[in-house]
Amino acid sequence: MAVEILALPEIISDPNLRAGRPVIAGTGLRVSDVAALYTFHDYSVADIAAAHELSLAQVHAALAYYFDHKVQIDDEIRADDAEIATLREQQRRDGSSLLP
Repeated sequence: MAVEILALPEIISDPNLRAGRPVIAGTGLRVSDVAALYTFHDYSVADIAAAHELSLAQVHAALAYYFDHKVQIDDEIRADDAEIATLREQQRRDGSSLLP
């Protein structure tokens, strides 16, 4: 019997969805979103699954992908945080309400 290499079909990357960032298939939820909740906000796998109507397998797949691509995903999270900070500063200066 030959060795079969199994992939994570729960995780996809589509250039037409979320700028090609890896997401959980059938959702718009990025792997980086799941990783940030788990790593930086101390959400449990069950909490993430419940909050986003995902299966435990989907959350675990996202985290497995994250840990296999940690440097890249952490860079995405930092870039997102920087963009949010910039938008909040712009909102503060302009008095607009782009972000909550």
